Amino acid sequence: MDRDEELLRGRVYGQDHDDPRPGPRPGRVYAELVGGPLDGLLLDVTDWTPGQRASGTALETELGRYGADGRSLYDPRPGGTLHFDWSGDAP
Repeated sequence: MDRDEELLRGRVYGQDHDDPRPGPRPGRVYAELVGGPLDGLLLDVTDWTPGQRASGTALETELGRYGADGRSLYDPRPGGTLHFDWSGDAP
């Protein structure tokens, strides 16, 4: 695992890397991102409706195929688990 991967592990997507509490917070619901450039990050889905969770998401990241303007696509894993699997990158 390289240094960039180490920095991402156990962190919540969208939180500042300098946040003194970069991990999950009590009372929140998180989905784990699996695969792709955001592998291992947690995504806060607390306020998402069931329909939003079922639709998946496109997350901004400069770590993907399209650099700073790109997004990584994550779809919910079948079975209702709190895992979103990477399905590719988009501009």
